Amino acid sequence: MSSIPQNRLRRRLKRILKILLILYVMITASLYFLQEKLLFLPTSLDQEYEYSFKYPFEEVFLKPSDKVSLNAIHFKSESPKGVILYFHGNAGDLSRWGIVAEYFVAKEYDVFIMDYRTYGKSKGKLSEQGFYDDAQYCYDYLLKQYDEKDMIVFGRSLGTGLASYVASENHPKQLILETPFYSLLDVAKRRFPIFPVSSLLRYKFPSHKFISSVECPITIVHGTEDYVVPYDSAQRLFEVAPKTNITFVTIEGGGHNNLISFNRYRDTMDALLQ
Repeated sequence: MSSIPQNRLRRRLKRILKILLILYVMITASLYFLQEKLLFLPTSLDQEYEYSFKYPFEEVFLKPSDKVSLNAIHFKSESPKGVILYFHGNAGDLSRWGIVAEYFVAKEYDVFIMDYRTYGKSKGKLSEQGFYDDAQYCYDYLLKQYDEKDMIVFGRSLGTGLASYVASENHPKQLILETPFYSLLDVAKRRFPIFPVSSLLRYKFPSHKFISSVECPITIVHGTEDYVVPYDSAQRLFEVAPKTNITFVTIEGGGHNNLISFNRYRDTMDALLQ
């Protein structure tokens, strides 16, 4: 009589394990096939959409190739101290990020900020190499108008991977990284620890490899309460960066999207962009 409940228990456990295995396979497949929808959260804009900002700007369309069109905003100051090439985060479009960039225009800098492929009015197929190619194309575009010694590369969140890449390939005045990661793969491993993300992820953005080749001064700014990109991911990035020209600024209590509300952040930017 006692064997009957045991057999039922075994069958029940087998069913549970089978369901868990199916769920694991389904989630693993989703992480691979839907990763672009998980990583990138673009919003689209009609091609006739008209931007509205507080500061003078020029809307620009760049054509890195026949199948790619990049929409960008180029803010212009009356007497600019230099130009900031700004790479934004993984969500939204220029109608939002242009407002964020105005903070730097107010400090008397020209600011150039583009929407990535599929974001806003920009067109083209997403790929990691495509991100790098477009970032360098924007840098080259600005080199035709500014001395490289007056160019600052700024990255925020996802954009820190592009900013690190561009700074490693060129010689800007300085590199500023807000809420950066050691690599996108590092963040993914923390978020999905039981899945083989190293094999699944097509987008690695290895900032740790890029930053080791950066020759200009580097500033990393990160909040201790960032639950999107963990604080210690930025610390790991700092540890592999050249020690002769890097500063790590900790924003106690800062999250992923609110650093600008902290005095330490604003004081840091005032000092860097004086």
